[in-house]
Amino acid sequence: MSLLALFAALLLEQWRPLSDRRELFAPMARYAGFIEGQFNTGERRHGIIAWLAMMVPPVLCAWIIHALLLWANPLLALLFNAAALYLTMGFRQFSHYFTDIHLALKQDDLDRARAILAQWRGHSCAELNREEVVRLTIENALLASHRHVFAVMFWFVVLPGPAGAVLYRLASYLNTRWGQSMAPDMLGFGAFSRQAFDALDWLPARFTAISFAVVGDFEDAAYCWRTQAGEWADKAMGIVLASGAGAIGVRLGMPVFRDGVPLDRPELGIGDAADTGHMDSTVGLVWRALVLWILALLVLSLARAFS
Repeated sequence: MSLLALFAALLLEQWRPLSDRRELFAPMARYAGFIEGQFNTGERRHGIIAWLAMMVPPVLCAWIIHALLLWANPLLALLFNAAALYLTMGFRQFSHYFTDIHLALKQDDLDRARAILAQWRGHSCAELNREEVVRLTIENALLASHRHVFAVMFWFVVLPGPAGAVLYRLASYLNTRWGQSMAPDMLGFGAFSRQAFDALDWLPARFTAISFAVVGDFEDAAYCWRTQAGEWADKAMGIVLASGAGAIGVRLGMPVFRDGVPLDRPELGIGDAADTGHMDSTVGLVWRALVLWILALLVLSLARAFS
């Protein structure tokens, strides 16, 4: 059933991509604001209570609804799973940014590519040269494929029904809203949100990195993972980026300017400087990794069926 739900969600998104989820997630944002207002005293223990208050009801509801539908009619449970994945995976949620940047660079319209990348990343990219634009675009694509596809798939398979997909997407949202906030009153309050997401992302990040290595240049991916990933500030994302860079033979990371200030970023990957050809390779890498995950899930489903 998991495989059928996954296929249905992927096909539905290819047919009718849901590129803007702001309207759908507006109630969640209001609820998060309410919980924050009730519990945020700047202390970590209150952040734990707030995180549980945000996470437990929707995850538990997803599990209970799935169990009831499965008892009533397996087809209804399948449709519920597919709908939940359609809303939480977002395979094409950011692909239009990547595609538009790729097209702009092929047309030598660097200013347009910078503008689209700035919209995607949420800050100005006017100081970037062509190679830096390509480099950051590939990085964003690799990270988005992990956090909006592979990690959601991982938890969807691990937990019953869509509970895992809901768990990961909500944890990612709270990490962005609370855990990554630099506001003084959020440092203690959001600490648990950041730690909880890091824990949930630990194993999926390694599965994604292994997938990139298997379907790309395995030797270079393994080398970059082993020698470079630990230097990245976010260790899980360092693993994904280092493996992806090694798999397609491109150099990522490295310092870039943001608002006139150089950001010190370690070098990831080996091989050539980033160019549009590597963007094509990135698309191929992500699709091959997705096929690998689907085949693995198929084998797992067949093993369960015949056990």
